[in-house]
Amino acid sequence: MMPPRGRLEPEVVRPIQPYQARKEYICPRCDGIIGLGVFHLVVIPEDSPDLRRHWHHGCWYKERRRRGTITPGDASEL
Repeated sequence: MMPPRGRLEPEVVRPIQPYQARKEYICPRCDGIIGLGVFHLVVIPEDSPDLRRHWHHGCWYKERRRRGTITPGDASEL
């Protein structure tokens, strides 16, 4: 059984729409800036919500592949 869309154990993944992106953040994978008005994802560890991080969509996809939670053919899972 697949986990609910947008949720990966043990993280909760929330999309941030461009109109919601009102601050700049640094992506933990590429160390690049996620600018104002840029779609991105917030990844929140269930056990440590204070360690939430903002990720570029592509960087999070690559991180999931690195972790083995997604394969290259699973692009629709994001």
